[in-house]
Amino acid sequence: MSLASHARDIIESNLYLVLSTVDADGRPWTSPVYFAPAGERDFLWASETTARHSVNLAERPRVSFAVFDSAVEPYHGRAVYADAEAVEVPAGDVERALALYPRRDGRDVTLLTRDDVTAPSGYRLYRASVSDLWVLCPRAPREPCELHGLAKDHRARVR
Repeated sequence: MSLASHARDIIESNLYLVLSTVDADGRPWTSPVYFAPAGERDFLWASETTARHSVNLAERPRVSFAVFDSAVEPYHGRAVYADAEAVEVPAGDVERALALYPRRDGRDVTLLTRDDVTAPSGYRLYRASVSDLWVLCPRAPREPCELHGLAKDHRARVR
C-alpha cells in the first residue's frame, strides 16, 4: 500500500480532525472539528465565527492538524499530520463546498444547508488547503516498516 493510499484510508475512515491554531500572543489552541475531505488536499468543516480557533485562523491562517484513529490498540498508530492554510469559504463558493461536505462513503452524514453557514447564522464553512502531509509510517509493533526499515514510530511525507 502506498503512503498516499494509506493516508486516504485514514482520512476516509475518521470523522474528526484535531485543528491547531495560534492566537496573537503565540499561544496554541487545539480543537476537534467534524470534517469532510474535499479532494486530495482540501478539508472542510463548519464552526462558529466566534469560536477561538475561527478567530485565530482569521488573523493567522497557517494551521496544522492531525487525523487519527483513536480506536486502534496502543502502538498500532494510524495518523495523518498536515500543515495547511485555512480560510472561511467565500459565500460564492458555499454551494459547491456543501456539495462535497456531507458525503462520506456515499452516505449523507450531516444536513448542513447554505443558511446554516451564511449570514445571519453565526456558523461558517472553512477550508484548509494542505501544503505538507505526513503519515505515521505503517508497521507492526517492534517490526521495521517496509519503506524505511525503521523499527520505531516515524512520520513519512506523502507526495
